[in-house]
Amino acid sequence: MATKQTAPRFINGTAKSRATSTDYMAALLESVSLDDWRDVVTGAVKAAKEGDSQARAWLAQYVMGKPDHHAPTPINVVVQQLQGENDVVKRLTSSVNFELKHPDDPQEVAIRRVIQAELAQLPD
Repeated sequence: MATKQTAPRFINGTAKSRATSTDYMAALLESVSLDDWRDVVTGAVKAAKEGDSQARAWLAQYVMGKPDHHAPTPINVVVQQLQGENDVVKRLTSSVNFELKHPDDPQEVAIRRVIQAELAQLPD
């Protein structure tokens, strides 16, 4: 004789409210001071310089963000360099919130030159 299966029973009563993700974030922010976070980041930089690939990946994710496309091919990089283009500069200047009428607009050219000059001063 087959037995009848019954639906699982749940405890009757009122459910208590659970802490929300906002509450967890508030607790995290209360527990980790800015100096603590600075120490964590400094440790990650040190580990990355010593060859820790996970530290490099973690830092890159926060500093540069996750890549949204594939790396350019070497030939594309060479062609851009020969044409005097710099993809980083192009992306930086295109993200500046100026209403530019034309790619050869003097204002855009000036902005691009300033960014190129600043990038040229950065250590390799």
